[in-house]
Amino acid sequence: MVGFSIAFDAHDAYYVPVAHDYEGAPVQLNRETLLAQIKPILENEQIKKIGHHLKYDAHIFANHGITIQGWYFDTMLASYVLNAAATRHGMDDVARVYLSHLTTTFEQIAGKGAKQKTFNQIEIETAAHYAAEDAHVTYRLFEVLDAKLQKHPELVNILHNVEMPVARVLTIMEENGIELDLGFLDQLGVEFANTMANLENQITELAGQSFNVSSPKQVGEILFDKLGIAGGKKTASGQYATPESVLEKIEHPLAATVLEYRGLSKLKSTYTDRLIEQADPATRRVHTSYHQAITATGRLSSSDPNLQNIPIRGEQGRLIRQAFIAPEGRVLLAADYSQIELRLMAHFSQDPALLQAFKEGRDIHQATAAEVLGIALDQVTPDQRRQAKAINFGLLYGMSSFGLSKQLKLSRSESQDYINRYFQRYPAVLDYMERTRAQAAAQGYVSTVLGRRLYTNDINAKNAQIRQAAERAAINAPLQGSAADIIKLAMIAVQRILPHDQAKMLLQVHDELVFEVDTAIADALSDTLKQVMAQVVDLDVPLIVDVGRGRDWDSAH
Repeated sequence: MVGFSIAFDAHDAYYVPVAHDYEGAPVQLNRETLLAQIKPILENEQIKKIGHHLKYDAHIFANHGITIQGWYFDTMLASYVLNAAATRHGMDDVARVYLSHLTTTFEQIAGKGAKQKTFNQIEIETAAHYAAEDAHVTYRLFEVLDAKLQKHPELVNILHNVEMPVARVLTIMEENGIELDLGFLDQLGVEFANTMANLENQITELAGQSFNVSSPKQVGEILFDKLGIAGGKKTASGQYATPESVLEKIEHPLAATVLEYRGLSKLKSTYTDRLIEQADPATRRVHTSYHQAITATGRLSSSDPNLQNIPIRGEQGRLIRQAFIAPEGRVLLAADYSQIELRLMAHFSQDPALLQAFKEGRDIHQATAAEVLGIALDQVTPDQRRQAKAINFGLLYGMSSFGLSKQLKLSRSESQDYINRYFQRYPAVLDYMERTRAQAAAQGYVSTVLGRRLYTNDINAKNAQIRQAAERAAINAPLQGSAADIIKLAMIAVQRILPHDQAKMLLQVHDELVFEVDTAIADALSDTLKQVMAQVVDLDVPLIVDVGRGRDWDSAH
């Protein structure tokens, strides 16, 4: 901490320097003495704190032994709750949109690139203006955003009873981190490198020459020029486009092998190599950063490392999950909402057949197959269940007959026939989709189960492709957004009941929470988690929570 700025109203702001050390810097207040003075104020629950991205400030103060209490209003989260799509939610953007104010940027006072100064090297007069402006702007944003939110009680509720408490929970989770088996990761990296070398040899053999497999340009030239494979399309720069979607359509072993190589290369660079660098060498724990104000639907995202994108279906992705472990005497618990978006579809659509299937605890994909095909439950084959599962999840994301035919290897007419029969059996689902599409077009947003507004900016676009994509997103948004609301409510509820000396919440990934708990209480806590998480919201279908346990994340999942 080089200094801190504070404002008590929208008129004046102050900067308190403590660690500027450029040549000729004046003597400043002693940092430890100062922190001892402000600690009772910051830790007083009765004194309300307003900030922009309070979680960040909380981490900085925690490093100095101060736990901020009395979190009252976060202007970053308020902007996000008010309209996630209106702007990005960094202070500069929010000030520009809501105050018509252009803030001083860090680059303006510190310079750019290799010559950029760190804050301790900036003259106090310059630093004071820059830092005090942040506090001043935050207070003004609080007044403006609070007034806007007060017109919508459901949004006030989401800010104060969902997002603000979640920010506090995330602060704790980020500080907890999760332990890694660094030896296992190292070994995995070596195995990936060996497999990649073998794949490279295969690729050279299939292509009839060696080339740089990591170069999309060279991959395109080999496939479409040398081997003469049809379907090559050039980009504006004149080189062939070779993304995954293009390579998957090519029925040549070279394309499949390049895809496999790319997948391993990404896992190695993003996870096996990077996780070892990101782990704290003393504790072997890695501390992800969670972001609350990025996605359009209210879902959390994470970075450094991004734990939301570890592939779960592939064998290699599961191997990476095995590197996340519990320390001696503890196990990992993974608590996962079962089929939450399908349950929300039943709740929102009020389709009698879907509601009935969930209330009776039936296998929903088996029940769908039986309904659509007009056969008894016990006559449904595994293949028929797989087809029903594809349509159940596909419809959540607005899948067309073309998309379904590609996934199930059926003809377009067979896929369309399946979709038609589905809607005959579940007519209220079709009603929900039409109703949501119309609502989005009329008011420009759709709502989650808590009333969070998800704006659909392109819903009335003149370009049909853009408009249809916005319509598909609008149909899915209340489901995905409600699932996000529910997992956040679960995090708040669970954090309240965790025995903190024996259990820690570590991760939130999609519809899952991961905990590290003493082995002795694992069974009892599993039962408690199932109950608490299932009761955070009242839906017209039961919420079911599956809890797995293991020494590593993969076996717990």
